[in-house]
Amino acid sequence: MKASSQKMLITGSDGFIGSHLAEQAVRNGYQVRAFACYNSWNSWGNLDQCSVEIKQEIEMVSGDIRDPYGVKNAMRGCDMVLHLAALVAIPFSYVSPGSFVDTNIKGTLNVLEAARDLGLEKVVHTSTSEVYGSAKFVPITEEHPLQGQSPYAATKIGADQLALSFYNSFGTPVSIVRPFNTYGPRQSARAIIPATIIQIASGLRKIKLGALHPTRDFNFVLDTVRGFIAAAESDSSNGEVINIGSGFEISIGDTVKLIAEVMDAKIEIETDKARIRPDKSEVSRLLADNTKAKNLLGWAPVYGGKDGLIRGLAETVEWFRKSENLRGYKAHVYNV
Repeated sequence: MKASSQKMLITGSDGFIGSHLAEQAVRNGYQVRAFACYNSWNSWGNLDQCSVEIKQEIEMVSGDIRDPYGVKNAMRGCDMVLHLAALVAIPFSYVSPGSFVDTNIKGTLNVLEAARDLGLEKVVHTSTSEVYGSAKFVPITEEHPLQGQSPYAATKIGADQLALSFYNSFGTPVSIVRPFNTYGPRQSARAIIPATIIQIASGLRKIKLGALHPTRDFNFVLDTVRGFIAAAESDSSNGEVINIGSGFEISIGDTVKLIAEVMDAKIEIETDKARIRPDKSEVSRLLADNTKAKNLLGWAPVYGGKDGLIRGLAETVEWFRKSENLRGYKAHVYNV
């Protein structure tokens, strides 16, 4: 079936990755129905920043992923669902773990049950590299042990296992995409790359950050989005967990130095204790093995390696530097 004849529901379409995914799906010819969290001021979240031409092609539905009836109604008439709706802020999961259970686990259950009942052709469920915890070996394959080092990670492990259980128990055509640390335009200030860029772009030179020693595998958002679409289009991905990562490892400290170089800024880093995770909760090392994505999906990062990271950082900086974008962020406030 061609993309032009397929209707795709994207949950969490108002979020960072979700909005880029909706954009790309429209460009690829899909009929896109975007499911966003209801609010009384009629905001579409990050989708509001898409072009008029893109927004005209999107069917918008507001609701709550925790509401099984609303979720099922949103999925009616769709061929596939790409499920991204979740609470993702790790520090907030220390404060309100129950809300993460309701949203990430029960919300995923609502999507899976509706997909089974409606007979959807494809479900793509969003995981996270946080489920691996600190690497026991690198590069991290999909067989790496799962470690719930934060309430957020624990709920995503639960959601992943629910998704696999529906494939094994009911034959629901579920694929699990496991992105590593995605970055790019529109990202929340809670993440290290936008947090650094926002402070520098706002004129600060004493930059408040958390731990600098952990390593990450940063993936530019357009690469992540291509991974989602490739999984949606692949029957061989059913029942599979697939890493989407660049395969390049860099410390947070060195990433901050790269950002400063891209922005031509001399900075001083101050440790902000509020940004430090509890010792046993900090994920010290992440590095993706993306072999499975290459073999099953034909996917490979366009923004790979150090050169690709620098290119992605430059595009991200360019977006954040625009006054109309930067004014939406609070450089002096820690975003939990």
